[in-house]
Parts: sequence; C-alpha cells; structure tokens
Amino acid sequence: MSDNFKGMGAIPGIAIGRIKLVGQDLTKYLAAYKPGDKAEELEKLNKAIEMSAEILEKNVEAMRAKGQDDQADIMEAHSMLVQDPMLTDGMVEKTEELGNAAEAVIASSQESAAIFAEMDDDYLRERAADVLDVGKRIAKVILGIKEPELGDEKLILCGYSVEPSAVAAVPDEKIAGVIMGEGSTTCHAVIIAKSRAIPTVVGLDKTADELPDGSLAILNGKSGEIIVNPEPEVLADYKQKLKKIQEDIARYLALKDAPAETKDGVQIQLACNISSPADAESAEKYGNKGIGLFRSEFLFMQSNDIPSEETQYESYAKAVKACKGEMCVIRTLDIGGDKPLPYLNIPKEDNPFLGYRAIRISLQHKEIFMPQLKAILRAGVFGPTGIMAPMVISVDEVLQLRGVIREAMQELEDEGKEYSKHVQVGIMVETPAAAVMTPMLGKYVDFFSIGTNDLVQYTLSVDRINPNVGYLYNHFHPAVLQLIQRTIEAAEKHNIWSGMCGEMASDPYAAVILMAMGIKELSMSAPSIPRVKEMIRSVTYQQAKEILNAVMDLENGQEVAEYLHKALGEK
Repeated sequence: MSDNFKGMGAIPGIAIGRIKLVGQDLTKYLAAYKPGDKAEELEKLNKAIEMSAEILEKNVEAMRAKGQDDQADIMEAHSMLVQDPMLTDGMVEKTEELGNAAEAVIASSQESAAIFAEMDDDYLRERAADVLDVGKRIAKVILGIKEPELGDEKLILCGYSVEPSAVAAVPDEKIAGVIMGEGSTTCHAVIIAKSRAIPTVVGLDKTADELPDGSLAILNGKSGEIIVNPEPEVLADYKQKLKKIQEDIARYLALKDAPAETKDGVQIQLACNISSPADAESAEKYGNKGIGLFRSEFLFMQSNDIPSEETQYESYAKAVKACKGEMCVIRTLDIGGDKPLPYLNIPKEDNPFLGYRAIRISLQHKEIFMPQLKAILRAGVFGPTGIMAPMVISVDEVLQLRGVIREAMQELEDEGKEYSKHVQVGIMVETPAAAVMTPMLGKYVDFFSIGTNDLVQYTLSVDRINPNVGYLYNHFHPAVLQLIQRTIEAAEKHNIWSGMCGEMASDPYAAVILMAMGIKELSMSAPSIPRVKEMIRSVTYQQAKEILNAVMDLENGQEVAEYLHKALGEK
C-alpha cells in the first residue's frame, strides 16, 4: 500500500527512484570510538583536516572538468572552510579540552554553526549547514567511516538535513531527486540540485528521516507531493509523465540556436540571471543572449571582508567575456538589513525591506562603492556592459550615482588603468515610486530593468513568503500591469531600452503581453529560457497585441491568468 506525503516544491520535475537516507547519524560511531592520548588525537585531527582538504580539492577539479561549476564553487567554499583557522583553531582547542578529536570536531563545528544560525539573513543563516557538513566530513575521516554504496538503481536522496556534499557526490546517472526535511531554495544543497536540474522537495520536517530506506518512491518537484511504494497503475502513469518531461527537455534544448521571435518576425532578447560567472558559462546550452542580472552581492556574502577591486574585476570580466558580445548587466551591491554583511555592522532593523539597503548604502559607503564601480568599468573593455542600481526611488539618487561613476572614471584615468567609457547606466524599477517616476528618471539613464519580485510585493503590500497572505501575490494584478506598462512606455519615450529581471520574466504567458507592451529584454534563470522562447515563437505580434488589449480591461489577476491560458493554450 502506498503512502503519500506533502512538502514544498523547490525544483520542478518528476523523479522515480529508491529512497537513500543520507545525513548519517554519527552517534553510534562516536560511542564506539576509543581516543588515544592528547598528542595522538591532535595528530589525527590535523591529518583528517589535511585529507579532507585534499579530497575536496580533487572533487572541485573533477567538477570543473565536467563543467559543473556551480557545484565546484560550493565545494571550493567547503575547501576554504576546512582550511579556515577560524574553524580549525576551534577544533584544536576543543580537542585539547576534551581529549577526543572526533567529539571535538563535532562540538566545535556545532558552536560555529550556531553563530550562523542566529543571523537574520536567510543566505548567511543557511551557511550553518555548510559548517556542519565540513565538520562531519572531518569527523568521518577520524572515525574511519566510508561512504555508503550507491547500488545499481536511481536514487532519491532523503534526510532532514541533506549535506551539500551528499548531493554533489552522486553522479548524474545515479541521482533522480532530493527530499529534505529542512532547507529552502537558497540552501547550498538545493543550489547544487538546481544547477543539475534535479527535482527537489523541501519542508518535510522530521518525516524526511523516517521514510523507509530503499523503498521505491515518486517525487513531484513542482507540487511537493511524494508517493512511497506507489501502486502499479500510479507508477505507470508517472513513468509516462516523466517520459513527456524528457521529451519536452529535448525539444527545448533543440531551440537553443533558434531566435526568440514571433511568427511575423518581431524579436525579443532572452537573457539570464546569474550569481557567479560559472552560471553564465553553464547557461549557454539554453541559448541565452547575454546577462540581464549579475547579482554582485554573492561576491560580498562569500567573503570575510570587502572583496578587492581586483577580485571583483576578475569575476565581472569572466561574466562579460561569457556573454560573447551580448550585454552583461551587473547590479551594484544589493545588501542591507535583510541581507546583512557581518563586516559592515549594519544595525538590525524592524522593517529591513523598507530600510537601509541597496543604493542607499552604496552612496554612503564610497569605500565599498568605488572599487565596485571601477571593477565594472574595467570589465567593460571585454564587451557591452551595464551598471544597474537597485532600489532607486528618485532622480537625486541617479544624479549621485552618475557623479560617483565619473569619480571612478577619473581615478582609473589617474591610475592608468584601461576601462570602458561606454558602460551603460540603468536602474531597477522595483518600487511603485520608481515606476511612477519613470517619465522623469528616463532622462538620466540608459535603460530600465523591472524587478517584479519586489515591485509586486510593494505594490500589493503582500509578503509572498507569508502563508497567510501569499495567495494575494500575483504579477498579473492590474495595478502591477499598469505600472509595468507605464515603465515600458516611458522607456520608449526617452529612446532607451526596457527589460525585466524578476520572476515574472520566466512566465511564458507573461512574456507574450510584455512583448506586446514593447519590452526589449527578459532575463530569467537559464532553464526557463527555452519555455519562454517556445511561447514567443508560437504567436504573431498582432495576436499578442490583441491579447494585451483584452487583458488590460480585466479587473483582477486571476481573470488575467485564466484569459491568457485560454487564449494561448495550456502549454
């Protein structure tokens, strides 16, 4: 008899495989471990740290050789943690205190992880899992624990806490899906799974540790449904669905080199959103045309100090080169109360989304802003590049931004460094204030990029991750559509280009009406590009205009969505 469970879909897709419980409990191994004297334990610890670092470095090399740069970046961060004195010195001190290297490693990593776990920012809070993963890796070497055999069938990795290294270690041909009790879309295990398009469900809580190891299971990464020991007819039905998905993927990838244009020849640029240069390189197989959003804050969040101009320059230059002549838009530091940097000492705020963040910080901290602008300007020599400022709400902020850019250019001139004088300057339109102000803001910028994630939240006063009001979050709400149309029309009036880099850009149905409004570029996660391209290629521009005219007369977002699905078909 089958058992059904419900989590939260994190990465869409269907997986069929055998449950493999991971995230080994080391309790019994620790109880059986017989420590030597203090000197022996310290020697074991040092050897385990050295061996763990060597294994991670080899894994990183192998992943880069396979083009798995997202995984390599995360494992490289683990390699740095293994060798970070802030972590290893604590393990040495604990070993001297406890006289047991294995217990000391676990205790020390738990203490370090607890510091991260107390942070307000989701990204930094979830780095606690990386610290625990590294500690567990070192402890397993000391305890002599070998990795479990994978067997012959495809696996669905499952556990309350699935370590990033567990996902990274299983080859593509063996892994079907991932189930996590905890975690979110920003934890490293999920980021690795996403980079490999592995269907994933999170939020199953402690139930994830209780699913029967070795049982056949079906996972729906979109709905969050999990079926353990499915009935034969259910299994057959899902095998057909999986076959259809695989056929769709093959069809999408075949569109890689096809233009994103309507049946009557109207084109739109489809770019990708990235967090690292490696993302740009891996996006190429989906047929992206440039980068519409490089989230530069990840460079800052992965560092213990402000990244130097040279470090930033190297990263931005790689991304610009990866665009092969297409535009690369680099967003300036989008950090603040909701995404704190420990080394900035930004005070905690009651309402960080409306507080001290993004351009407001950059304009007041030239010691941070100037090196970033100089690095972007230098990277601009390798191809078309854009500087995009987040959270702008006034003309004054744009004028200040322009002034700092001029200062950065002058410094580069004085230093004799090569840079581009043709880098475009634009803003994210992600607040109602910016959208309303676009007729005036358009006089001072080269482009607008609409950030719908925040624009929808601020316009509707809805926190999309709040389960009590999340159902009200809808990018088809008439108020949102009118602000978007106003922004695009303002761009046309000032003869500048308009794009979109929020989640709405990846919605194929939204793409049709956005194109009809006159938007020039849509930027999204790379795997979404073929789906949007297929929809654009299925209509004429005239048809899209007619659909837009009908949509703008509707009175609520649900009506808009239903109309679009009816007019364009269930794709």
